[in-house]
Amino acid sequence: MKILKVLALVLLLLVGIGALAWSNRSTVLGLIAQARLPDVAPNRPVTWLEGPADPPPVRRQPNVILILVDDMGFNDLTLNGGVAGGAVPTPNMDSLGKDGVIFENGYAGNATCAPSRASLMTGRYATRFGFEFTPAPVAFQRMVGTEAEGGSIVSPRFFKDRVKDVPPMDSMAVPANEITIANVLKQQGYHTLHFGKWHLGAKPGSRPEDRGFDESLGFMAGGSLFLPVKDKGVVNSKQDWDPIDRFLWPNLPYMVQYNGSEMFAPKGYMTDYLTDEAVRAVKANRNRPFFMYFAPNAIHTPLQATREDYDALPQIKDHRLRVYAAMVRNLDRNVGKLLQTLRDEGLEKDTLIIFTSDNGGAGYIGLDDINKPYRGWKSTFFEGGIQTPFLMKWPKGMPSGQRYPYPVGHIDVFSTVAGAAGAALPTDREIDGVNLLPYVKGEKTERPHQTLFWRSGQYKAVRDGDWKLQSNEARSKVWLHNLAVDPTEQTDLSTKEPERVKAMLALLAQQDARSVKPLWPSLLQGPVFIDQPSGRPQKAGQEYILWDN
Repeated sequence: MKILKVLALVLLLLVGIGALAWSNRSTVLGLIAQARLPDVAPNRPVTWLEGPADPPPVRRQPNVILILVDDMGFNDLTLNGGVAGGAVPTPNMDSLGKDGVIFENGYAGNATCAPSRASLMTGRYATRFGFEFTPAPVAFQRMVGTEAEGGSIVSPRFFKDRVKDVPPMDSMAVPANEITIANVLKQQGYHTLHFGKWHLGAKPGSRPEDRGFDESLGFMAGGSLFLPVKDKGVVNSKQDWDPIDRFLWPNLPYMVQYNGSEMFAPKGYMTDYLTDEAVRAVKANRNRPFFMYFAPNAIHTPLQATREDYDALPQIKDHRLRVYAAMVRNLDRNVGKLLQTLRDEGLEKDTLIIFTSDNGGAGYIGLDDINKPYRGWKSTFFEGGIQTPFLMKWPKGMPSGQRYPYPVGHIDVFSTVAGAAGAALPTDREIDGVNLLPYVKGEKTERPHQTLFWRSGQYKAVRDGDWKLQSNEARSKVWLHNLAVDPTEQTDLSTKEPERVKAMLALLAQQDARSVKPLWPSLLQGPVFIDQPSGRPQKAGQEYILWDN
């Protein structure tokens, strides 16, 4: 009897410990994640490969800098309104449009980061080669697919039966037979450089130094800390209601690699560090044509600002908004640093700069207005999720002070850069993008695209002329908008235009037939509410989509 009592007490104790661990599972998982973080060596200097000591007698090819920022909202530039009602001027990023071309309808390749980057690098819809979903660890998908916000009326789903079909994270990569813009420019005599986020594969053969880049400094996964969480120079903002945020803080390292080296710590705030190294690389390559893919993780979560930038914005009272605004301030200053280096080295007129974001601003940071005036957030095909700042400047090669109205997209970067460099496009595959230079010069007056497509599993969208249809098959729901008169998608015309809906669904079916099966399955399907950010009570009747990843 005494033994039974002891066993019963032990069982109760184990049950109590299990219940406590379950109720604090995020903390427990965080401790496990921190224990599994890779070893990171101290910072070490990077020696950039030096170009010729003297400039060429005649410069025939422009340098190219592609700046791809992360999760920037359409309204984050003061060009479009600005953070916190314009409290954070962004003169350097704005200048790329004011002194070049502002594409008023610039579209991301997808509503999430990695498929957009794949489209941008290849000039093709990522669904053509199966890179349909953003690579993410199974543990991340499980957390996001099972943990709803408090008071949610729509819960996410996690498809655990599909886990067996998911390859290792490092193997989630753009197929080796895809041609990147770096491949094309390298064959054209360019020295090719990558900085920051890659997120297109981490195994040997899929890394940037294997995909056309001579030199790469950054991180292969989808994110990194900007500074150690307890650094005396950092100000953090955590969104405790958000499972994405709860996963990132304990799981992201603070590290970079140079051409597959051991992992080592950056020197200071990540965006500052990447820019300082990019400046050094520009100077090392000032006498030969170079292509620089500058892809900082700013302003993606985790929300971390430098104390200096945070303290410069005392007029912003909301802590989270102030951290976010400080990150925008820092990003603009660093873009300015890069632009000043081009001027100092006499390269400004001979450099084509393209600036855009991988998708719209994220609703899960809990901030209003970052995609204003558009509805929707990252992960949605409403305009707020796929309309991005899209700016282009090349003093010697294109007009300045122009606003271009027709829709263009990430798929056009490949052909545009190749055209500027005088490189031929691949002829053995369909290239979905076009060279935008003849359009902005007025040599071509028609639309660059009649149709543009997006797909993430069962959630799809098509823009045909000025009409846009979204189809959320998991909800058996469509939205139809005439963007010519309703650019912010306030009035759904799907019930009034059944024949147009039918025709546009047929366009989506035709595009599906030209696409391939995803390289790995989606593991989660989650709701994203359109008209309010996360962290707010959900109410019946509010519009939402179900997003697959």
